[in-house]
Amino acid sequence: MASGAGRVLRHRDARLYLAAVLVSGFGSTAMWLVAGVWIKSLTGSSSLAALATFCLWAASPAGPLLGALADRVRRRPLLVAVNAAMAALLPLVLAVRSGGWLWVLFAVLVVYGAASALTDAAEAGLVTAVVPGELLADVNGLRMSVNEGMKLLAPLAGAALFAAYGAAPVVLLDAATFLIAALVYASIRAPEPPPAPRERGGTREGLRFLWRHRELRRLVLAGGGAMLLAGVNGAVIYEVVDAGLGLDPEFTGVLYAAQGAGSIAAGVATGPLLRRLPARVVAAAGIALFAIGVVTRVTPSPAVALAASVVIGLGLPAVLIAVLTEVQRETPSALLGRVAGTANTVVFVPNAVALAAGAGVVAVAGHRPILITLGVAAIPLAVFCARRVPAFAPSSVPGEA
Repeated sequence: MASGAGRVLRHRDARLYLAAVLVSGFGSTAMWLVAGVWIKSLTGSSSLAALATFCLWAASPAGPLLGALADRVRRRPLLVAVNAAMAALLPLVLAVRSGGWLWVLFAVLVVYGAASALTDAAEAGLVTAVVPGELLADVNGLRMSVNEGMKLLAPLAGAALFAAYGAAPVVLLDAATFLIAALVYASIRAPEPPPAPRERGGTREGLRFLWRHRELRRLVLAGGGAMLLAGVNGAVIYEVVDAGLGLDPEFTGVLYAAQGAGSIAAGVATGPLLRRLPARVVAAAGIALFAIGVVTRVTPSPAVALAASVVIGLGLPAVLIAVLTEVQRETPSALLGRVAGTANTVVFVPNAVALAAGAGVVAVAGHRPILITLGVAAIPLAVFCARRVPAFAPSSVPGEA
């Protein structure tokens, strides 16, 4: 199991890529948490604090357009430029001293979200140039593990800095991590293929390719369905802790930590699995694990709730890694930014919508019926994902001979 990860870590450019992900992920995770806390402390409004998360997700529907930009230029210089630009932009929010200046913070967060969507699309293309195809799944798995590890550590560091010194150190830390990431990306040596020439309808080609590729379309739709269910599950977690377990809200952080631990393990394990099994089977298994985890959460036991969180943490990353790896394997380089951007939109926008809608549903229905419904709904989704469909190669691909 460790052989693929070991080969990745012995690969110079792959190590640099993962280092850039680690550094920028640490700063971003700390900043995303502190943004909401900062707004809450300035205004006392939970609604305005929640708006910070909305701003970060606002650019997600523009994924295909941002992916098209990632296909128009070389990905490594684009990643250097985007990270350097964010390092220069972030200090502007230091001007926010009262609620009257919040528009500056909200505007920067919208740009932040767009930059994240753009870098995700560019990274998907860069990785295929950096590492051999047989290591894609391992790189994606390790990337997931790195990101989940940062989600365990960075919020603690960000919250501690904010409590002791205010928002400024967190903002400057995030700006510094963007600058370091830009320097690390600049050190990658792998040659990239030239960007494809611009063609008519180019932005729509990502969606067109995804729709015509039956197996990839099914996998991405299943990923979107899984993240829709996961969004509702995320909205229910506070009610699970309060009404289900009878514990203080702080225990939510313990459940998230348990889920993060499962996700780190899943990131390491999924790469080797994807070398042995079809992506659709790995993704379906991940959805099945999610179903087991959410149904188990109805049990009013803290120990069982922790175990359920670990199982959910094992399941969801397997779905996401399988989707991303298959997109990279099946998509020509000339289209990879657009297809990856479109796939990210299909997969992650339902999660944001479900988080918002789920908060209203739980107030009416309670957590147990919702969790059981999620588990039941995940079963046909896993079957849909696992079914084999006829292979289909698009007849013409822009930028490919």
